[in-house]
Amino acid sequence: MIRRIVILSLCLNAVMLSFAEIKHLNKQEFLEKVYNYEKYPSEWKFQAKRPCLIDFYATWCGPCKTMAPLLEEVAKLYEGKIDVYKIDVDAEKELSAVFGIRSIPTFLLCPVGAQPQIAQGAMPKEVLLKAIKDVLLKE
Repeated sequence: MIRRIVILSLCLNAVMLSFAEIKHLNKQEFLEKVYNYEKYPSEWKFQAKRPCLIDFYATWCGPCKTMAPLLEEVAKLYEGKIDVYKIDVDAEKELSAVFGIRSIPTFLLCPVGAQPQIAQGAMPKEVLLKAIKDVLLKE
């Protein structure tokens, strides 16, 4: 009986870890969850309660595809601490223009209570984790 409970507990933990996922945002969701640039065009007003990492990507982009598994790992590693979002630059051209996205992947790091920062290009895991700790979590 105890062995069944332990196995069930391990299975539930594995299921919970798989729920950490990357959310794909469209313009309306971005305005609601991150920053309403239509309402506040000249002032950054972060909408969320916790920091977020936003990946501006394209489905045809090789470096973007390279970063995808790392972003999934980050979403699981920092579940409940940061939100990880993706924005398809081909589908959301206005969002790309608002942030001046010219190359992909581009990462928008949005800390709570501070200005967002941008990082461009594919990067090693250590570099991305350092950016998350230094910018989003201030560790």
